[in-house]
Amino acid sequence: MSDTGSDRPTGALLMGRPFGVPVYVTPTWFLITGLITWLFGGQMNAVLPGLGAARYLVALFFALAFYGSVLIHELAHTVVALRYRLPVRRIQLQFFGGVSEIEKEAETAGREFWLAFSGPLLSLALGAVFLGGMQLVEPGTVPGVLLAALMLSNVVVAAFNLLPGLPLDGGRILRALVWKVTGNPMAGTLAAAWAGRLLAVAVLVGMPTVALYQAPQASMTSTLVDAVLGAILGAIIWNGAGGSIRAARLRERLPELLARALARPAVSVAADTPLAEALRQVEAAGAHGLIVVDGHGDPVALVREQAVRTVPLHRRPWTATGAVSRGLEPGLRIPADLAGEDLLDALRSSPAGEYLVQEPDGAVLGILAARDVELAFARAMAGQAPLPAAV
Repeated sequence: MSDTGSDRPTGALLMGRPFGVPVYVTPTWFLITGLITWLFGGQMNAVLPGLGAARYLVALFFALAFYGSVLIHELAHTVVALRYRLPVRRIQLQFFGGVSEIEKEAETAGREFWLAFSGPLLSLALGAVFLGGMQLVEPGTVPGVLLAALMLSNVVVAAFNLLPGLPLDGGRILRALVWKVTGNPMAGTLAAAWAGRLLAVAVLVGMPTVALYQAPQASMTSTLVDAVLGAILGAIIWNGAGGSIRAARLRERLPELLARALARPAVSVAADTPLAEALRQVEAAGAHGLIVVDGHGDPVALVREQAVRTVPLHRRPWTATGAVSRGLEPGLRIPADLAGEDLLDALRSSPAGEYLVQEPDGAVLGILAARDVELAFARAMAGQAPLPAAV
């Protein structure tokens, strides 16, 4: 996928394209990296007091290595998604970890399970690798401390992600299991999303409570930090769970986005027809689109509605219809039976204002306006039935 402005998160830096998938570092990553460096550097002073100020360089190395492990975790999801022919839009490294933006759902519960489990599984494997490395170095040295910290952090990442609630990997595993038992992916989503909301409340209340229990004499600053982190993490999980429900309900409605139902009736005219006359024919026929045809009656271009609006009324009798049209490129021909995500993918691959809708035998059905699809998509997101195109 090209690195367009719409693909790049605001303020993010492109770090590379492993497996053809762009990896971005968001501004919040720098914040959390700095926080990890500061906290781990303070802990290093107690473990290796002889390092002095150099402990912060060691802490920075740990923060970078930790996020390298997070990236490997996300790449595991990406590789499995690509193996199942699921497009991955991008990977983001950000506050509280990373995320792989997979644009389609797995087709079966089994694939959903492996797609979700691959990340924690690889984090556990990394933890085992670092554990093995610990056997080769002295425990009281810088390499020993770093390997121990990376082993523990990867195990924690795996354990946290396996918690059974969306949007965590464990929530997707729970969704896959409920889906497998019930045969209903929506039932799995609802079960895992509500588990995620319960988990969000538990994190919100539990993080500061556990911190106080473990260290009753902790400073007010330390307690406040735990409470703020718990609130942020709880809000992320809660919003992610709600977003999963909305996305699942939207996918249930997507099949209702059918090119045939949204196609506008259109009138065919020659390219040299005056625009005023072409618009008169459209009004007389009760149509809402214009197709430019050649001498054999075959469609060669589509009149752009936006371009028509720019032509003043007094100029329309002297403006040829072909002057406000766009040639029919291959991506502008849409099969009448195209629906749902396939329809949206077709429109994304060839951005335009209008598309020609054709029957399987090549007969012209009408014109599909991008804004009609956008309106129908918005109604589907709101849980409303898509309206047919204007007739």
